[in-house]
Amino acid sequence: MRIIYSRPQNQGRQIFGGLVKYDMPWRLGANEATEIEFFSVATVAGKTVKPGRHILYCIPQETKWTFVLNSNLYSWGLEQNRSKDLMQFDAPVEKYNMPIEYFTIACEKVNDNTTDLVFIWDEVKTKLTISF
Repeated sequence: MRIIYSRPQNQGRQIFGGLVKYDMPWRLGANEATEIEFFSVATVAGKTVKPGRHILYCIPQETKWTFVLNSNLYSWGLEQNRSKDLMQFDAPVEKYNMPIEYFTIACEKVNDNTTDLVFIWDEVKTKLTISF
């Protein structure tokens, strides 16, 4: 898989519940919509996803984020069209003790076939488990 996203900076702002509003869709970055591409069938948080390109956005809350795969490719920002939502996944939020200045998406290997796709910014961390 691959992820394409932009990395906004904290710059001393209140991020979650401030810049990024709770219960409102967020594009998971800045500028263009965040894109995820699967090169083979994947299992994301227990749900099967076919190969292909998707927009990935989330609806953050204090205790969980709802991630959404959407087929509205080539959109600037988040041109949200809920009719193009394909599936969604809930993930709990963890408090992170060391504030992170730049929004980061990274993979943490679980085993040979599984990775945690980690989303971290400021003092918030969440993840989606993906298997191939």
